[in-house]
Amino acid sequence: MNSTKGKLYLIPTRLGDNPPLEVLPISIKKIIEELDYYIVENEKTARRFIKRISPNKSQSALKLQVLNKYTTEVERNTFLNPSLEGISIGLLSEAGCPAIADPGADIAGLAHQMDINVVPLVGPSSILLALMGSGMNGQSFTFNGYLPIDKSERKSKLKTLERISSEHNQSQIFIETPYRNMKMLEDLINVLHPNTRLCIACDITLSTEFIKTKPIKDWKHNKEDLHKRPSIFIIQKD
Repeated sequence: MNSTKGKLYLIPTRLGDNPPLEVLPISIKKIIEELDYYIVENEKTARRFIKRISPNKSQSALKLQVLNKYTTEVERNTFLNPSLEGISIGLLSEAGCPAIADPGADIAGLAHQMDINVVPLVGPSSILLALMGSGMNGQSFTFNGYLPIDKSERKSKLKTLERISSEHNQSQIFIETPYRNMKMLEDLINVLHPNTRLCIACDITLSTEFIKTKPIKDWKHNKEDLHKRPSIFIIQKD
């Protein structure tokens, strides 16, 4: 790597509105206090997070580039230019780890193309924390992101994931938009085999954290209220 270039720090954030240093190591605070350049998904929440971590940091000195679905490729390709002048940059996710189920992956990829050192920092990943707590196969697993919105397509996808899980002894992980969680749970109960194990992990790291694994047949009579609660779903058919 070119030592004259700045670095790209991948900076994890909280998964909810708990005090940052309850779930983030002190190394995050040290890095944030050193950096003024950031790539973020939302400027308002990023500034609020930085202020919570480092209250005395000058907000006016911060230079934030916004990376979201409206960012053009031309704009994105300029975000790391300060690194070419020796300035290090922080990449912040809205929640959890940058570049994992997150648009920041494109920035990390761009950094490698530009021969910029990428430095991932330790912090909470809801996907990995859910798998850790599930009791399911942590040696072989797949994260599938969001499943289809169309009901028939979603049911077909669930059956496919269940079959793959059984054939390969593999945990299948996916997420849903929080306000559709209960519809997802209903589909899981109606589509999957009664003995297929389902883990639901929601509000991870928060005081309302809920992580439970049991067969589909047992979820039918004991539904947790998941409405608008960030959740991870994991299935495994033995």
